[in-house]
Amino acid sequence: MTGLDLSIVIPVYNEQSVLPQLFARLYPALDGMRRPYEIVFIDDGSADRSVAMLRSQYQQRPDVTRVIVLAGNFGQHNAILAGFAQARGSSVITLDADLQNPPEEIPQLLAELDKGHDYVGTIRQARQDSWFRTASSRLLNRIRERTTSIRISDQGCMLRGYGRGVVDAVNACPEVNTFVPALAYLFAKSPTEIEVRHEERAAGESKYPLYRLIRLNFDLMTGFSIVPLQLYSVLGTVISALSLAFVVFLGIRRLVIGPEAAGVFTLLGIAFFLIGIVLLGVGLLGEYIGRIYAQVLNRPRYRIGAILQSDDTSRAITRREEEVA
Repeated sequence: MTGLDLSIVIPVYNEQSVLPQLFARLYPALDGMRRPYEIVFIDDGSADRSVAMLRSQYQQRPDVTRVIVLAGNFGQHNAILAGFAQARGSSVITLDADLQNPPEEIPQLLAELDKGHDYVGTIRQARQDSWFRTASSRLLNRIRERTTSIRISDQGCMLRGYGRGVVDAVNACPEVNTFVPALAYLFAKSPTEIEVRHEERAAGESKYPLYRLIRLNFDLMTGFSIVPLQLYSVLGTVISALSLAFVVFLGIRRLVIGPEAAGVFTLLGIAFFLIGIVLLGVGLLGEYIGRIYAQVLNRPRYRIGAILQSDDTSRAITRREEEVA
């Protein structure tokens, strides 16, 4: 393929129940645009029949379909990075396979890229998630905005558009652990955001429970800012000053009133509070050290097990199909 206008990058992980619906909506939406495109599916170590279904779809549309099978489960963002490395279009749009991001919204993102924007973020309208998930997502968004320079209104929406220059910059970035939209935002010269529709998950279950959302925000805060460490240093300074003042107060009180047993539980409460602050600082420091540790190891972010595409059919994925059949 030469002169490709558009690459659609879609990570797939155990999505056999939704893939038929995705195929039925995605290809007509892209065909209707009448522009050269390719779809790059990245299987992130699925244990169901997702790989077999992707292979079948490739056989039906080998002209525009490519399948990248990773040799294990490396996470959604590493799968997207694998797709970026393979994408050949002048514009790249990422899309979740669960159909919460309607494929029919792709022309809107491409229109913004055609205007000259090199990063197109999206904001989900009328979110179909539970109130708890929506509220926690908004809270974590605000924390991230206060601690980093990343200005993303809706970080949970993976339907995003990227210019070729931004994709190349991300591909050249050696970071081991990263959040792709935030990293791309740092390289963008003309970012923008648009509103898009949001639908209920077509089938299956979410791959992002609350714990993973919290972990994601820890990665964001420690991967793109040192503000958390600076805030903790300020907090530690304030608490140390208050503790010193309190010790002086207790010393003067002992000299004036004399020794007393009252207030022991208050002191214990204060001690436990200070211990909690210390443990929080140790955990925060551990996040940064853990990132350094992972970077120093310099292990590959992902490994490709097989590729299926029209110009290299020798690297078939039959063996992977047999493993998950």
